[in-house]
Amino acid sequence: MEFEGLTHPRTDWTRAEIAALFDLPFTELLFQAASVHRAHHPATEVQLCTLLSIKTGGCPEDCGYCSQSVHADSGVKATKLMDVQAVLQKAAEAKDAGSQRFCMGAAWRNPKDRDMPAIVEIVKGVRAMGLETCMTLGMLEPHQAAMLAEAGLDYYNHNIDSSPEYYERIISTRDFQCRLDTLEYVRKAGINVCSGGIVGMGETREDRVGFIHTLATLPQHPESVPVNALVPVKGTVLGNMLADTPLAKIDDIEFVRTVAVARITMPLSMVRLSAGRESMSEATQALCFLAGANSIFTGDKLLTAPNAGDDKDGALFAKLGLTALKGEEPARACKSAVPAE
Repeated sequence: MEFEGLTHPRTDWTRAEIAALFDLPFTELLFQAASVHRAHHPATEVQLCTLLSIKTGGCPEDCGYCSQSVHADSGVKATKLMDVQAVLQKAAEAKDAGSQRFCMGAAWRNPKDRDMPAIVEIVKGVRAMGLETCMTLGMLEPHQAAMLAEAGLDYYNHNIDSSPEYYERIISTRDFQCRLDTLEYVRKAGINVCSGGIVGMGETREDRVGFIHTLATLPQHPESVPVNALVPVKGTVLGNMLADTPLAKIDDIEFVRTVAVARITMPLSMVRLSAGRESMSEATQALCFLAGANSIFTGDKLLTAPNAGDDKDGALFAKLGLTALKGEEPARACKSAVPAE
């Protein structure tokens, strides 16, 4: 397979091409993904990120996977936006633990304008520590994206979750185009895009093809692509539906295939091994790193879900000979990767 090089990643992938990648013999797929990864990224470096819920629960959306939805009976209590100084203290702790990027999530459908001054202050404070900043606040309006850009926000996370076809089966309170609109506002404001999704929600491989296709054919690839394995939380629609069934956990090989195809189709992006990692074996995680995953969340919790924890990650990194990423991500370092309009 031919690749167009560092400065011109393809954005014209077809679903048939992506499906063909999924169908490759597993060892061949991993070889191709590892080759692409090594051409554009340090082979043994993994970016460490920390995720903090700065406003938990009470979200009016009905995302079937989310324990923070008001439609879920998960026991998650709604909280107010954290105090600015409390967030900055958590950021300082994350930096001391070796994190390069500090990600902050608020369980909103969309932020209100009255929330923005505190959000701006948080972004400025975390950046002043020398950390990369990422926010996920729900849908944005163009003027809010502009405010975040002016504050210096490095990344905005807004996942597309799944394929356009499967999306409507897990969320009804907003449509797929709303997701794409927010990504467009973020991109136009000059903020780097973080967008991925969740696998293991009962979708088919065809849906996983559609999920990757949507991201890989955006005018510019997301600089960061988190790939989550569903954590079926009791009390959520999907948690109740999939718990104790064969669909409750995606096959490990299929998950690694998804990571590998994301790496091949989006060669410059950071591919993050995200939620669900605490239930993966060390061997599965090692295969994900071989397949091109080069970013993880550290710590014991991801918003409200459990995570592997710093001690386990340190032991795994030592066993695999991996180290924390120190340099800049290729998609940001190579400004010429942006397609001409």
